[in-house]
Amino acid sequence: MPTSVRLDAETEALLRRLARERGSSKSDVIRDALHELAAGAASPDADGPYVAIADLIGIAKGKPAAPARDHKRVFRESLNRRHHARHPG
Repeated sequence: MPTSVRLDAETEALLRRLARERGSSKSDVIRDALHELAAGAASPDADGPYVAIADLIGIAKGKPAAPARDHKRVFRESLNRRHHARHPG
């Protein structure tokens, strides 16, 4: 189906160069570019970084419920575990 696209001189020159380098028509270059653009829009991170890591959110367990309130106790317990692991008995 014929479609008309208006390009500025710089973009037209770029399109001609790409077609010449690839040994294809300008229409082929435009079609390929549209397909690549559509494929990129369907990538996992197209909706933002949270969608890309959605399967990882909420999988960490074992941290204190209120880290700001319990941070000193948690740190002290961590140091004690480390010490006892290195120096048993």
